[in-house]
Amino acid sequence: MTPQQLRALCLSFNAAVEEFPFNPETSVFKVRGKLFALTDLEARPLKVNLKCDPDDAIRLRAEHPDLIVPGWHMNKRHWNTVTVDGTLSDSLVRELVEDSYDLVVAGLPRAERLRLDRA
Repeated sequence: MTPQQLRALCLSFNAAVEEFPFNPETSVFKVRGKLFALTDLEARPLKVNLKCDPDDAIRLRAEHPDLIVPGWHMNKRHWNTVTVDGTLSDSLVRELVEDSYDLVVAGLPRAERLRLDRA
């Protein structure tokens, strides 16, 4: 997956936006003000921090020890850093990004979730 494909994927979700609160290099993808992906799209190798169910996070780290690691500068229980260098399948990367978005949406207040459903 290329950096452009990763950006397009993150922005394809309902109400997703890209912001740069830390510096001009770090893309922060949010839904309703809540972070679901964080990356430097110019970095090589390309890496992205994604929210993950704690049990899935442990399993994924065990299955892909050099490619999926505890989230860098994030809560290690709930976030993974995923290396997107072509070793992991694009379908797995898409699934992990979608899961991150879904977890963040699930944590939104009910009214916000309902607004997303109607948008």
